[in-house]
Amino acid sequence: MQNFRPSSSAFPPVVKNLIIINVLMLLASYIMEMRGIDLTSMLGLHYIQSPEFQPYQLVTHLFMHGGFMHLAFNMFALWMFGRILESVWGSKRFFIYYFVTGLGAAALHTLVNYIEFQHFAAKLSPETVQMVLNQGTEIFNQGKNFSDPDAGRLNLMLNIPTVGASGAVFGILLGFGMLFPNTELMLLFPPIPIKAKYFVMGYGAIELFSGIVPHQGDNVAHFAHIGGMLFGFLMIKYWNRNTPHFY
Repeated sequence: MQNFRPSSSAFPPVVKNLIIINVLMLLASYIMEMRGIDLTSMLGLHYIQSPEFQPYQLVTHLFMHGGFMHLAFNMFALWMFGRILESVWGSKRFFIYYFVTGLGAAALHTLVNYIEFQHFAAKLSPETVQMVLNQGTEIFNQGKNFSDPDAGRLNLMLNIPTVGASGAVFGILLGFGMLFPNTELMLLFPPIPIKAKYFVMGYGAIELFSGIVPHQGDNVAHFAHIGGMLFGFLMIKYWNRNTPHFY
């Protein structure tokens, strides 16, 4: 599909409401922080063995962000690509796709975190691991951490939540690249045109490399991004299983 007719609305209903909710949640987090309540920690996605983990965080973390720039980047991408997908698929299908990719991103991120947690836990005695599980949150809330680097790493994994709509946004990016592979996008840095299919493949490769070879101080959930793209690919293939094109 090379040509498409844009939606008559610059803000179709699902995209518009998602942006509104995300903006309101960032404002709410600022207001609650002034009152001594850490809404980001409450609604962000914690590691499953953390005492702060709650099942509802699998959904609520999609509406929390780490700051204005984090929110602005995700919402701009949601508007730029999501409004086109919603105009093609319709609001119901786009709504389903958004949450399937968002939850899929959380699932892969959680799985990778579990593997990583077990890797570091294997370097420690069972008693030390249990101590981290029992006392780590209280120590973290005091602004401290364990002196042992592996124990400290486990404690950070337990107590730093994952937030943001990035997994779903990467799913949307993947969907755009699959539906409009030859549409040219203009990069900002460097300012050159690139076809959507190459942009998506390149971005996916960068995320995969960054996830496998992490950098010091990198707090980006790269495998959540990969998860969003993976589940987006599977969702589109499922919808398209009986016909050459579903749109």
